[in-house]
Amino acid sequence: QVQLVESGGGLVQAGGSLRLSCAASGRAFSIYTMGWFRQAPGKEREFVAAISRSGGTTAYSDSVKGRFTISRDNVKTTVALQMSSLKPEDTALYYCARGLGGVGSTTIDWYRDWGQGTQVTVSS
Repeated sequence: QVQLVESGGGLVQAGGSLRLSCAASGRAFSIYTMGWFRQAPGKEREFVAAISRSGGTTAYSDSVKGRFTISRDNVKTTVALQMSSLKPEDTALYYCARGLGGVGSTTIDWYRDWGQGTQVTVSS
């Protein structure tokens, strides 16, 4: 099991940027795919991005591709999500989680050990 704590959320205007961070502790961080998901009020939790164990492979949802970048630091046991060109529809609670499969696993049933989430609000 891995304990995850997200941070970095906040209120930003459309077109702005935010950098989310997820700090991990517990079992060997570097052996897991890591992912970011988000959940807006009244909607299901959806995949945002994933990164492979080494950081060499990434995957993104179509809605964030080209605007968000996922990265990880296996020494510091952190995973980050750099978000730019933010839109009001990016408003959601953002979660990181440990993956059971590879970066191609984009559904929530492939992820465990969810953090508590960090709120991102984008104003128009």
